[in-house]
Amino acid sequence: MGYNMQDKLEWTIIFVREFGRKYGLTMKQAFNYLSRFKGIDFVDRNYAYVHTQSYASMLNDIAEYCHRKGGALI
Repeated sequence: MGYNMQDKLEWTIIFVREFGRKYGLTMKQAFNYLSRFKGIDFVDRNYAYVHTQSYASMLNDIAEYCHRKGGALI
């Protein structure tokens, strides 16, 4: 199923902001962390699933995913 690019982008921006809030990072730091440890890539490839989950659940899941990729946040 195709998704509206604007909706996908808006969801991802809100997710990055909430990730930063949870871990005490600026928006730029959160984006850089999620980029470096493949969290943004995961969201992009799995948007059909991730946007149906709560932000709280996805914040934990993506943090764990990034941790497995070498990230230090958890």
